[in-house]
Amino acid sequence: MFICPDRCKQFLHFMRRRQGTLFGSLKYVSTTMESTSTHKLYHPLTLATRRASITASTSASKALEAPLLNSTYVLSSVDLHSNQLQGHFPLFLNSSYLDYSRNNFNSSIPIDIGDFISTGSYLSLSSNNFHGAIPKSICNASGVVLDLSNNSLSGNIPQCLTQSHSLLAIDMRRNNLSGTFPDNFLKDCELRTLDLSNNQIQGQLPKSLVNCSRLEVLNLGNNNITDTFPCFLMSISTLRVLVLRSNKFYGSIRCPKTNGTWPVLQIIDLAHNNFSGDMPGRMSLTWQAMVSNEDDSPTNLGFSYKLPGRCKIDSKNPVARYNYRYVTGPSVYYRNAITAIIIGLELNVVKILTIFTLIDYSSNKFNGSIPEEIGELKSLYVLNLSGNAFTGKIPSSFGKMQQLESLDLSKNHLSGQIPPQFAYLTFLAFLDLSNNELVGKIPTSTQISTFPNTSFEGNKGLWGPPLTMDAVLPPPILNGSSSNPNSGDEIDWDVICVEIGFTCGFGIVIGSLCFTKDGGNGITELYVVFFSRYSLSWSKDLVIIEDTST
Repeated sequence: MFICPDRCKQFLHFMRRRQGTLFGSLKYVSTTMESTSTHKLYHPLTLATRRASITASTSASKALEAPLLNSTYVLSSVDLHSNQLQGHFPLFLNSSYLDYSRNNFNSSIPIDIGDFISTGSYLSLSSNNFHGAIPKSICNASGVVLDLSNNSLSGNIPQCLTQSHSLLAIDMRRNNLSGTFPDNFLKDCELRTLDLSNNQIQGQLPKSLVNCSRLEVLNLGNNNITDTFPCFLMSISTLRVLVLRSNKFYGSIRCPKTNGTWPVLQIIDLAHNNFSGDMPGRMSLTWQAMVSNEDDSPTNLGFSYKLPGRCKIDSKNPVARYNYRYVTGPSVYYRNAITAIIIGLELNVVKILTIFTLIDYSSNKFNGSIPEEIGELKSLYVLNLSGNAFTGKIPSSFGKMQQLESLDLSKNHLSGQIPPQFAYLTFLAFLDLSNNELVGKIPTSTQISTFPNTSFEGNKGLWGPPLTMDAVLPPPILNGSSSNPNSGDEIDWDVICVEIGFTCGFGIVIGSLCFTKDGGNGITELYVVFFSRYSLSWSKDLVIIEDTST
């Protein structure tokens, strides 16, 4: 038997009353509170409301009311994400799990928020409309995960955040943060994820970031950082994801004076910068996760940890002098996410499998030939080198990348013919070779000729399907001579067979579409098997790449 104080009863009455009027589909999962006025114990309360709807017709009921606000009770876990909560959000003493994400809170973050966060805590205020500066008190707590993403926060990044001994993940993407990057990371930095993308951060990368020797994900895309390629980060052997896209990085990406490697690097995105020079081939051979990924049990990129435990009254011996027992806290899993260009679309990848690999060097100033060594990346799924100044032929070694599913070499100065080895790229789902100087006939008897003509346009010397729909049309005349002197007027049955196969396959894919309607709002989810091992799920502004091999 436990005693619930008056304020607890008021709170439960408040929640049940709201369940019948304002909450709609509120699911009240579990509530446990242990308290006595004499023992002054830790008061755990667990709430879980998912996709509930809190809307009110009066200003008094648009915000959470007492006893939620200014409560003196300890809530060990509060999960109110994915609702329509408004006004000021409640804080509770020593909470170890606070999730207010995906609501409509519209205020500044309380300046004393750090006083309400316990050691080893999880705090998520993401996807609201919080504004103003990040209070420095947030550094007072020894939290593990801090997620302030998708808000309207402004000002500088608090320097005290980089001096935390406990933080494993800092996610502040999609805000209006400005100023320079604090350069005071501690030598025993434990950070695994640092995501500051889509802000207005300036200056250079902090050299002290090298102290975070366990860093796995570094996403600084879409900022105003001006610096050279961070060769010093190659000493961090745990790095899996490096995103520097849409900044002002410049110079070569060669690191001749660095002995470190990135053996588990699986995603590197340098697109839309001012990098120049040639593309180093030998450096990419050190990325073993792309050369040969032998992960037979792929998992989502992230980490798990246990929330702090608590003392609980021992119900078997409630009158004993020491009638407490320690209960371990629940496990929390933090999952990383990035935005990347895949199959020509900007997708929000909210589940990053450990076998998913990507290289994006697009929209820079790289020149020279594409190194043959790139073909040794046999576990690479996405390669984008478009919008540069690469010259020479497409390496025939590309035929070795038999896991490749998206290839974009458009808007370069590549010459020669399309390598016949492309026939081995049987998983290829997206191809763009447009706006180059390629010549010759597009290979037939392969899936290459089944791509749309936009994949090949802008190459004056290319001919054959799909650019030339008439199979008996001779190749174009270059410099007064035909590029194929042995061509005749007979029907190319290989082309026709490929076209028939493509038509049948396309019909099967379209037939596998699954539509789900939600409350008359039209199509909300669209599933289509696109990659051979992945399913793209589109839900309004959300795209998920999931493993479907099982």
